[in-house]
Amino acid sequence: MRLWHVNDVMTSDVAAVEADTPYRDVADLLASRRVNAVPVVDADRHVLGVVSESDLLRKIEFVGSERPRWFERRKLRQHRKAAGRTAGELMTSPTVIALTSTSVPVAARRMAEAGVKQLPVLDDLGRLVGIVSRGDLLKEHQRPDDEIRADVTVALSEALLAENWSTITAVVERGAVTLTGRVERWSTAILAARRIRMIPGVVEVTETVEFDVDDQAMAAI
Repeated sequence: MRLWHVNDVMTSDVAAVEADTPYRDVADLLASRRVNAVPVVDADRHVLGVVSESDLLRKIEFVGSERPRWFERRKLRQHRKAAGRTAGELMTSPTVIALTSTSVPVAARRMAEAGVKQLPVLDDLGRLVGIVSRGDLLKEHQRPDDEIRADVTVALSEALLAENWSTITAVVERGAVTLTGRVERWSTAILAARRIRMIPGVVEVTETVEFDVDDQAMAAI
């Protein structure tokens, strides 16, 4: 069983701009590529920041408005951004990023915590190699059942190695896994369900496996 990482789902053909790219060129790029943000990179493809539609909209939002008061710090920063003419002046920095080796669940948590819709993806040298969006992360749950079932079989064989006998049956339907049967120990049933929940594409595990030995107390030590 292999866990999925960002490089399994990211878009490698990523659009990027440089810090001196004009506002209008950034807007045109977002429209032509049908994306809502692009990374800003230097000559070595290191990410300096990200320009999103929200950043560009500051020019519309603050047209004709008065300069915010000094204590309205957030609005003041946004007002200054509205005067920006290049990607470097408009971008949001520092940027939340992912590495190619970042797991899909970790990438999803980073997006949720930062309130962003995509993450630039960097290689081990810190260079931009792709971008991963919320939609890309959902590819994990578009795996066909037969692929998931193959991983479930492997996970079960690993979990049952220490058993002298077992009769577990797994049924996979639209990513939902149902486990039935009997094993020697309670801990084995728990381990099997835990391993299967980690399989990419599994959305639910229903476990009604019976056991002969209740080793919960020993497992807690």
